[in-house]
Amino acid sequence: MSSENSENSSADDVRQVWDVVVVGAGPAGASAAYAAAVAGRRVLLLEKAELPRYKTCGGGIIGPSRDSLPPGFELPLQDRVHAVTFSNNGRFTRTRRSKRMLFGLINRPEFDQQLVEHAQKAGAELRTGVTVQRVEQHGSAVPDRRTVAVVLQGGETVLARAVVGADGSASRIGAHVGVKLDQVDLGLEAEIPVPDTVAEDWRGRVLIDWGPMPGSYGWVFPKGDTLTVGVISARGEGAATKRYLEDFIARLGLAGFEPSISSGHLTRCRADDSPLSRGRVLVCGDAAGLLEPWTREGISFALRSGRLAGEWAVRIAEAHDGVDTRRQALNYAFAIKAGLGVEMSVGKRMLAVFERRPGVFHAALTGFRPAWRAFADITRGATTLGELMRGHPLAQRALTALDRRPTADAASGTAEADGVAGTGNTRGARGARGASVRGGAAVADGEGAEAREADGVRETDEVREADDVHEADETGS
Repeated sequence: MSSENSENSSADDVRQVWDVVVVGAGPAGASAAYAAAVAGRRVLLLEKAELPRYKTCGGGIIGPSRDSLPPGFELPLQDRVHAVTFSNNGRFTRTRRSKRMLFGLINRPEFDQQLVEHAQKAGAELRTGVTVQRVEQHGSAVPDRRTVAVVLQGGETVLARAVVGADGSASRIGAHVGVKLDQVDLGLEAEIPVPDTVAEDWRGRVLIDWGPMPGSYGWVFPKGDTLTVGVISARGEGAATKRYLEDFIARLGLAGFEPSISSGHLTRCRADDSPLSRGRVLVCGDAAGLLEPWTREGISFALRSGRLAGEWAVRIAEAHDGVDTRRQALNYAFAIKAGLGVEMSVGKRMLAVFERRPGVFHAALTGFRPAWRAFADITRGATTLGELMRGHPLAQRALTALDRRPTADAASGTAEADGVAGTGNTRGARGARGASVRGGAAVADGEGAEAREADGVRETDEVREADDVHEADETGS
């Protein structure tokens, strides 16, 4: 450490200024805290819950997630997936198998706890049971232009050279940054304990069911003696999504087993022009609206964006003026957009096609070997959606051809494809209802009503706040 940095550190000790404060201890926040701490900086990780805590999440750990874990991290796997059963709204069921593991399944409480412990071992300090009310970069609470004030519930103020917001899709830090989110989906999930005979039938195999509403799908993830069963669909169809989950569970023969937990969450994807920083504050993971739009997979996006946020927060903490701060923040945004942003743009195109033609996806994955091989490569981490499109001209041409929507369909706004009737609730219709979100606060009317509409299947603390039903720090299905 240079003498200048040593002098700064001594001054910071007197004024209790942290190099980096991370808000939210999910996968994004823990990864950011680890990255900043391993660089030798003073890091404080704030979490409003007590750890470990439950999060609504399928718990699938794909290749990019495994590749982003800290060195020496041992995944607390509940199962290793070697087979996927696909069905199209309960029909045309087919199972594809792989000799090599496709992906792993974890329970979020254990996984998140281990990530936090690795951050602590790297030197980060953890405070739980702490709610952040707001951040301030100007005003009486801020001693100088190199400092951010993090104001806690109760009035306590924590000072930092840089702040990373990883506090979920209802992010207060995201509100400060001005995050804009334009795809909102409702996920409902049940943790169902089952007898050994039932658990054995599912061991090593997951089910993915393309659902009855445009863009919807369901899943069954086995985790020892418990099956995680969930569905996800566009926001605005709360009652239909609830019926889909109930029908899905009944169709699987699981209706006779009492769920240990029933919960729900809203997943949100960032708008293309959404900011990723403001001054000395960065956002990552769900707080930034970073997840894959088609599958709504969020854990790998959280881990990867969290690591980048932690690395660039260190650079921002070292910045001595506004020009250098802006340069580092722009570099962070470029790193996110060049990697995760490319994957998200392809994912949006995939979702648009899938909403109209789920039967094509089903036929390809169950009957076209290259499509299955691409699925397996993505889940293992051998490639990404972005790399697949860049490196395979055939895949580009196929997606472009499928993406051409017939004029009649565009005019009618209906969504009925391949024998799967839609409800007309396409992303375009959603946009017309004003489904964009700024800073985690709903712009569209009725979001709180939809959350309450599905309350019959939610029992966790995650959904007890009226319009904050999407508190989960990170989501992944």
